[in-house]
Amino acid sequence: MKKADTAKRKRSPKFEPITLSEQDGVRYLHFGTEWVQGAMRIRRPFWIELEYAQQMMAWMLFIEQPMHIAQLGLGTGALTKFCYREFPDAQITAVELNPNVIEVCRRMFRLPADDDRLQVIQQDADLFVNDPHHRRTLDVMQIDLYDATARGPVLDSPEFYRACAQCLRADGIATINLFGDHPSFKKNIVAIRSAFDHVLALPEVHQGNVVVIAFKSAPSFDMAALYLRATTINARTKLPAHLWLHDIQSVLQD
Repeated sequence: MKKADTAKRKRSPKFEPITLSEQDGVRYLHFGTEWVQGAMRIRRPFWIELEYAQQMMAWMLFIEQPMHIAQLGLGTGALTKFCYREFPDAQITAVELNPNVIEVCRRMFRLPADDDRLQVIQQDADLFVNDPHHRRTLDVMQIDLYDATARGPVLDSPEFYRACAQCLRADGIATINLFGDHPSFKKNIVAIRSAFDHVLALPEVHQGNVVVIAFKSAPSFDMAALYLRATTINARTKLPAHLWLHDIQSVLQD
């Protein structure tokens, strides 16, 4: 990569103040606004509290034993913590630009310390996905990149999504958090479709989030096998995997 290209990609972020709130046993993360950047049920710190974040795990219907999972945008660490606990044979990598978010996750959201399986990297996600060392190394990528307003991704170009796809192995999957009523939604869908072989946008949840499942290679939608897989996921994790499957079926029928 040329130095000029690196300089072009590098952002000079202005970090907003981190604030916390609590309600009904749930702790929330904010970046100086009312927009929620993540949540944790205090008595169940490894549970995924928010509905859209649960949907981000819908790749589990298609990949049973991932070996390397990457999270772009740490938030409260909900997905990172869940993957770390549920997939003990997998490497878990989280990439977060704001060092203060990492510190708060450790202190207030029970994010485990780095070890031989977990690595939290303070880095721009754009630089991470464009690093040649990460090409074809990931089974799963979970992308949730928002600024203080929490309304549109801070990285959303075709080039960014193509770099994400290049980090995935041949049968890899990315899940991406978008907002359905934001002007950037259609732009993101077009950019994601230019990078991935098959793309599904799940129905919008009540917070306005739309989770996109992006397959590097088009999968086989064997509904009987997926139903059995959903049953296993629900029994093991209590996540609403049958609802994910219902949503996928509804999208495929449109």
